[in-house]
Amino acid sequence: MNPPILITGGTGTLGSLVTPLLLEAGHTVRILSRRGGPSSPGVAHVTGDLATADGVEEAFTPGTDTVLHLAGGQKGDDVLAGRVARAARAAGVRHLVFISVTGADRVPLAWLRNKLVAEETIADSGVPWTTLRAAQFHELTLTLMQKMSALPVVPAPGMRLQPVAGREVAARIVELALGAPAGLVPDLAGPQTFEMGELIRSYLRATGKRRLLMPLRLPGQAGRAYRAGANLARDGATTGTLTWGEFLAERTGRR
Repeated sequence: MNPPILITGGTGTLGSLVTPLLLEAGHTVRILSRRGGPSSPGVAHVTGDLATADGVEEAFTPGTDTVLHLAGGQKGDDVLAGRVARAARAAGVRHLVFISVTGADRVPLAWLRNKLVAEETIADSGVPWTTLRAAQFHELTLTLMQKMSALPVVPAPGMRLQPVAGREVAARIVELALGAPAGLVPDLAGPQTFEMGELIRSYLRATGKRRLLMPLRLPGQAGRAYRAGANLARDGATTGTLTWGEFLAERTGRR
């Protein structure tokens, strides 16, 4: 039996895609979350709160060689990463895998700066590590389109995105987790780059909605960074194969 793998954020979009892939690879999985949950064959839920550190060290049981830190949000990622890294070091973890965001080192927004500090914290932890920066998931891009199109006039910020399928990110994360620690690996992005207005219009067509679009110029240093494409994947990135249009067709049944 392969050793168990611990996942933070295992109940989220990415974690829920990663878990079955690890099971298929012959690993048992331990999922750390605030509320726990019912266990199932090969999957054990453990209760712990990264925001308060309650139960975190206890989740790192002896024999846990690999940890996937997939939990994150719009703030505090640096703090969460520090707690995971310290617990992993104390438990003798041999591979700590982290999911980050393309442009974390180039776009001057607070949440991305926190993500970059999280990367650095893991790299400096003394635990062998791998970090993957991924572009926006198709799933999260769809949620954004749904929320924006609920408005009578839809703002179209002047920026580009390279949405990628969540399941392709999950497959890459599992591949990395089952390999040797590799440090910062090439970015992962979708096969196409879109202006935000293009994404909005494609969603409106696929759902049969009609809305007015209002171009929006993002202000300040962050706006300049986005207009320059600082949030896009770097040269040499790995690209997924499922296009945004194919994903939309899957979800809406319309092409």
